[in-house]
Amino acid sequence: MRIFTAALATETNTFSPICVDRRAFEASLYAPPGQHPDTPTLCTAPITVGRRVAREKGWELIEGTATWADPAGLVNRATYEELRDEILGQLKAAMPVDAVVMGLHGAMVAAGYEDTEGDLLSRMREIVGPDVLICAELDPHSHLTAKRVAALNFAVYFKEFPHTDFVDRAEDLWRIAVDTLEGRVKPLMSVFDCRMIDVFPTSRDPMRSFVDKIMRIEKDDDEILSISVIHGFMVGDVPEMGTKLLVVTDDKPEKGAALARDLGLELFSKRGTFMVPQIDEKEAVARAMAATAWPVVIADVWDNPGGGTAGDATVILAELMARGVTSAAVGTIWDPMAVQICFAAGEGAEIPLRFGAKSAPGTGNPIDGTVKVVRLVRNAEMQFGESLAPFGDAAHIVLDGLDIILNSTRAQSFDPSLFSVMGIDPTKQKILVIKSTNHFFASFSKIAAEILYCSAGTPYPNNPATTPYRRAPKTIWPIVADPHGRERGAA
Repeated sequence: MRIFTAALATETNTFSPICVDRRAFEASLYAPPGQHPDTPTLCTAPITVGRRVAREKGWELIEGTATWADPAGLVNRATYEELRDEILGQLKAAMPVDAVVMGLHGAMVAAGYEDTEGDLLSRMREIVGPDVLICAELDPHSHLTAKRVAALNFAVYFKEFPHTDFVDRAEDLWRIAVDTLEGRVKPLMSVFDCRMIDVFPTSRDPMRSFVDKIMRIEKDDDEILSISVIHGFMVGDVPEMGTKLLVVTDDKPEKGAALARDLGLELFSKRGTFMVPQIDEKEAVARAMAATAWPVVIADVWDNPGGGTAGDATVILAELMARGVTSAAVGTIWDPMAVQICFAAGEGAEIPLRFGAKSAPGTGNPIDGTVKVVRLVRNAEMQFGESLAPFGDAAHIVLDGLDIILNSTRAQSFDPSLFSVMGIDPTKQKILVIKSTNHFFASFSKIAAEILYCSAGTPYPNNPATTPYRRAPKTIWPIVADPHGRERGAA
């Protein structure tokens, strides 16, 4: 067997003012053919798992480019077309192939392309023809479109949020691909549109129990090859935005459709109960100050670079300063210019500095003060599961007794190593302020005495009922009360 594999991924917040060009991909991950590292990244596990499978099977794995940009706004049109055509050219050169196994995200939007993954996959289908297997692993915070369903034989999505299972799902992807290529199964996809948009952390019920249930179904029923919940991405203003339920069966389309509908309506029945309750910055800081066990983690959930925001909001930091808090660390505030100034000054310098809140309204005000530059790290990285997440050149500064990390590459706060690589012991701080919606939970929950979820400022449109969508469907919950028409007064 000859298998082609590649990865092209980012997550697009169409409301974000931060555009993505080729430099953004190169800053996060750009690995030409054969140069992908041994460790997988979030959307490239099909490549590293595929290497092992190919060795065991004696198959030939032909690697294309693997590239990922951290979430932001629209991808520059020329950048998308250049990267797309680079991979398509590699596929053409690899022909003939028996299968194409892709690592994608599923929420990329480029200027002129509302469905980039659909565009890429349909062009791949044109190259390989109707009989060659095409499959992909994707992030559930994405859009499942009709164009993608038409081009793919099957897809597997991460089940966990935080996405701790991207390697496990790549294993599932390859298991089904191998069984297909060796003639044991015929995967068919069934999709149910839940007609809703919500946030589904699997670190708590009801989503924890729901994911456990679908995994039991997969284990107990040989005709069910895979079940995925496509959460949707609420800041992707595209026509097919929303939550979907995907069931992959072994040539049992009616069974798949019935199961997808039943599970989708069960998910819909729990709408509005998934997300952790949030408090504002004043209550969050007050509760953290009153705590008797530490560290208390304050998650700045909506200034999350993992959702495409800048990560430069200062609302919680300003509240800490106003309350005179001194035993706290903030990681991170994105400000490449401030980082450059700190590097020019050098470690140990005390300098006047303005930083933060440059990207958009609703992120607070820039912070001014005399800071001490404590530590400077080039190309800093933190752990994220089995991989490393870069956050660029970074500076650890101290202002009014507060430890603050400034970074030059936007990245959400995945792991306490974010602090330790900058010379801050996170376990010795009373308060840790991080920027993440839920990915932080897997690692920070191991050291946190308490976690507070804080909604501070308005960097991210987080209420779909009032978000000014132009392209997204208007007939989904919570924009309408019951789009399935199952409740009295439904729209």
